[in-house]
Amino acid sequence: MRTFIRIASLCLAFSCIAPAWAMDLNQAMEALGSAKAAGQLGEQPNGYLGIVSGGGQAKEIATLINNARRAEYKRLAQQNGIQLGDVEAIAGKKALDKTPSGQYIQLNGKWIRK
Repeated sequence: MRTFIRIASLCLAFSCIAPAWAMDLNQAMEALGSAKAAGQLGEQPNGYLGIVSGGGQAKEIATLINNARRAEYKRLAQQNGIQLGDVEAIAGKKALDKTPSGQYIQLNGKWIRK
């Protein structure tokens, strides 16, 4: 019983501390440029970020930003009476076009430097 109480106490303590380590969307947005410049993340034709080489906080950055993008794409689709996939495709094309030289984009399922 004592072991269970100790484990429960540690879990509770960790759950209070863990959110302090987590990145929020603003931090992810600030870190995005560096992650793209380092070749960790790239733009995909579907309108979302993809992990090129990972490392650092690439996965967390991509997850947070992709979740925000998905929410915005859904909002735009509903507002304009169009399919989510159409919004994603339009956003993907714009993101690929705007990506600076030297950063990664995905074409035909492969990562290439633009």
